[in-house]
Amino acid sequence: MQALSLQQARNLHLAAQGLLAPTRARASRQSVLAAIGRMRLLQIDTIHVVARSPYLVLFSRLGDYDTRWLDEALARADVFECWAHEACFAPIGDFGLHRHPSPIRSGHWAHKSAARMQREHRAEIAALIEHVRANGAVKSSDFERQVKGAGGWWNRSNEKRWLEAGFVLGELMIARRENFQRVYDLSERVLATARAGARANIRAANGAGKARSIDAGTRLDEADIRREFLLGAVRALGISQARWIDDYFRLGRKFKDAALDAHVEAGELIRVEVRGWDNPGYVHRDHAPLLARAARGGLRATHTALLSPFDPVVWHRERASAMFGFDYTIECYLPGHKRRYGYFVLPILHRGRLVGRLDAKAHRANGEFEIKAIFLEPEIDPDAEQVADIASAIHRAAGWHGTPKVNVCRSEPKAFAMSLRSALKRCGAN
Repeated sequence: MQALSLQQARNLHLAAQGLLAPTRARASRQSVLAAIGRMRLLQIDTIHVVARSPYLVLFSRLGDYDTRWLDEALARADVFECWAHEACFAPIGDFGLHRHPSPIRSGHWAHKSAARMQREHRAEIAALIEHVRANGAVKSSDFERQVKGAGGWWNRSNEKRWLEAGFVLGELMIARRENFQRVYDLSERVLATARAGARANIRAANGAGKARSIDAGTRLDEADIRREFLLGAVRALGISQARWIDDYFRLGRKFKDAALDAHVEAGELIRVEVRGWDNPGYVHRDHAPLLARAARGGLRATHTALLSPFDPVVWHRERASAMFGFDYTIECYLPGHKRRYGYFVLPILHRGRLVGRLDAKAHRANGEFEIKAIFLEPEIDPDAEQVADIASAIHRAAGWHGTPKVNVCRSEPKAFAMSLRSALKRCGAN
């Protein structure tokens, strides 16, 4: 097996994810699609104490761009929404893989919930779908109503759950978002939008694999679907241990090395040794040139960026720990007293390493980007150049948010706050 150092493996991973070096090209609508195609999934989360996660994931890779481009891509059906890793945007070329009736998908918790809802409310869901057919696209808020309860007045919408069930089960799709609220329409109408743009048989935006139909009814073999997801996950990650592969698309079972032997023998995957790992890594054959560059030290990490808590680089805790020595837990769903670092904590990527994390909040009304706390990893003792890089990344992110004034409240170690404030002042951020 070819051998890589741990840093070479990191650099290969970041190159595949579009995070190895700052982009030189000006961001465009096409680069948004290309980034989603490279990752194959762009996870959706509605928390917006900073930017909502999908927009931040794209900013980390593309730099300054117009967030409306993602909204427009959804409205044009260049991308679509599905349940995969979690709720995600995916390239329309992958529609058949995600929306085909499949045990792979039916095992996902969202599909189990939707199936239960359909069993219990089949007539109501059918009536709601007929309402959409007759009256056009709807939002769940169209059905919200005030209900008097023991605790006072509150909103209740059974239709919201029925719309979600219809979406998960394939009758409905997300036609667009308005103020990030889903707008549901019949799948046939959304797919007609895709076909009208001559995208009925396109290659996935990352250029991998054969052209795929957007039609969920196209006959797909179960084994082929699983194979496409397995290989697609390895390609998106750049390099992966066998046990991490299933998590990317939520395939429902962990793979062992022996299960990948056939893919290695067929030349679809390349098995490599990574020094410091107990298990081998796997690289997609399309990344053979990147692997060769990594092995000879030709991949140089130069990018510094703030990452979303839902970025593919950190969304799998074991992988982030093995790849970067970075123990990361999303704490926004924990009670406040159980949080170690904060509510919405952004990992700091610096030149191929995860060097720290910061708890941030964007105060858009007064243009302030508040860093409640910033934490460096214990082994990090930043020199002036590293401090300047981190300050520049914060300054760029704050400016893109429309909150150019940066306020650093505290840091660990304590002395870092002072040097960071000085570096931010030189950037013009405070």
